[in-house]
Amino acid sequence: MGSIPIIRSMVNNASTATRLEAFFYAGLLQAVRQNFPRKGVIHIMRLLEKRILEDGCVINNEVLNVDRIFSQQVDTGLLVEIGKEFESRFGNKNIDRILTVETAGIPIAMTTASYLHVPFVYARKQAIPILEGSKLSIAAYSCSQSQHYHMYLLKHLLPEGERVLILDDILSNGEAILGLIKMCRQAGATVAGIGVAIEKTFRPGREKIRQEGYDVTALTRIERFEGGKPVFLR
Repeated sequence: MGSIPIIRSMVNNASTATRLEAFFYAGLLQAVRQNFPRKGVIHIMRLLEKRILEDGCVINNEVLNVDRIFSQQVDTGLLVEIGKEFESRFGNKNIDRILTVETAGIPIAMTTASYLHVPFVYARKQAIPILEGSKLSIAAYSCSQSQHYHMYLLKHLLPEGERVLILDDILSNGEAILGLIKMCRQAGATVAGIGVAIEKTFRPGREKIRQEGYDVTALTRIERFEGGKPVFLR
């Protein structure tokens, strides 16, 4: 099944606001998807590291801001490579859908979904009154922003029994991904894989997720920040 028909099928059961968002991402998807061979894990790691060094912003040698790569500005060429790489890692896992959380995880999930030929859904960080139906709600904590928040998703968008791939941009303390794992459990869905574009290995996120019984696939790993720049793990 093609990616655009999948998005259209999602739109049919969505609210007006969600439909507008789905059409926006469908248009973006058509613009970024290209049919050329995957270039391999070393290529995507180097490409991602180059973009982080160029446009990532390290704050207080602790927080990595990637708004100019995955959020307010989107590197579509990089996303194509990320989508192909995640497809190569999880293509044999019988994934039914991809789950992420707004905002920076959305482009990564969208592009990967196009290669896996599955829908993607994302949890919101605030409740939207216009959305109809029962909702899944999970509490989480943002270490970068030092604040608690909730993640919301309409329950019918995460069907019971489906195999779910969780994707996000950065793994640090793991709170967002742990929240998405809880959301899958609440819905009765199975977590079939977890992937992130960037992992900060000096933070406890991977170990927390491992304690829940899951492994994490990271495309590039940061060992530490030094002088306002990331030092990548080799």
